[in-house]
Amino acid sequence: MRKSTILKFLVSCAVIAGFMAILAVGPTTHALSIADGANAARGSGQPADLLGTGGVLTTLVNVLLYLVGALSVIMIIVGGLRYAISGGNSSAVTAAKNTILYAIIGLVIAFLAYAIINFVMSSLTGGFAGGDYAPTNT
Repeated sequence: MRKSTILKFLVSCAVIAGFMAILAVGPTTHALSIADGANAARGSGQPADLLGTGGVLTTLVNVLLYLVGALSVIMIIVGGLRYAISGGNSSAVTAAKNTILYAIIGLVIAFLAYAIINFVMSSLTGGFAGGDYAPTNT
């Protein structure tokens, strides 16, 4: 056998033994969460509460959802007005229907994105991530 092959084999055995030693130790006594990491990386003058009710990210997601919802409602109204004043012109009717359709699709995508963000953040942080509603255990 070549010398480099033997060296690669020994290095891989050492790496495997190291992983087995880490696994043999078992769980640590203090489990760190994402919030602990965010707090450790936070500089002075930065907001302390990034997630949860009243957090910066939660507020940002809520404001963006509100803006997308308001814009979608405005576009649905614009599409309805374009439909009403189309006067039977087939291209104007089609454009108005497309405006309404795209506004509804945008609204559905925004709600799905909000749900996905909440699911991911609650999975990572172990709690409710967005909105003003926080479920309680009674």
